[in-house]
Amino acid sequence: MGEEVERVTGRRESSGGVLQPWYAIRVRSHYERVVGTSLSQKGYQEFVPFYRARRRWSDRTKIVEFPLFPGYVFCRFDPQKRLPILQTPGVVSIVSFGKKFVPVDEREIESIRAIVTAGCEVKPWPFLRIGQRVRIRGGALDGVEGLLLQVKNETRLVVSITLLQRSVAAEVDRGAIEPVV
Repeated sequence: MGEEVERVTGRRESSGGVLQPWYAIRVRSHYERVVGTSLSQKGYQEFVPFYRARRRWSDRTKIVEFPLFPGYVFCRFDPQKRLPILQTPGVVSIVSFGKKFVPVDEREIESIRAIVTAGCEVKPWPFLRIGQRVRIRGGALDGVEGLLLQVKNETRLVVSITLLQRSVAAEVDRGAIEPVV
């Protein structure tokens, strides 16, 4: 049953059938992919979103992948059983306030996942607190919520991970946007 749920929803259940929350894990610089792979091999559900950017060197130009949230990997786990997470090479700590681990909002992770898998042009964006909250209606991003921005005649949807105070922006069609009440 557990494997069937994971295949359909992309989520793993714990042994009690309850879905574990997402946590942000601080990792060493440039270790996002390595830690994500290690956690996956240990049986954890991890999420490490990447974006592509063109980089120019003196002799060539190349498309390179970079993590959307440098220094962080998202993972579902029981915080009471965190030792295997902390022993993973490259892991620095689990994001917490004091000694309390704070889960990342499920909707924020699902919104980032939807943007990344939709194939939109994505890039990191400065974290914003002010702005109108909007929801996309129609298309690959149907139901995704975020902040609306206008940048150089382009409409962008900014989705944030509040806990990390980091954001991601995706270009969207202005006709598919509705305000969140």
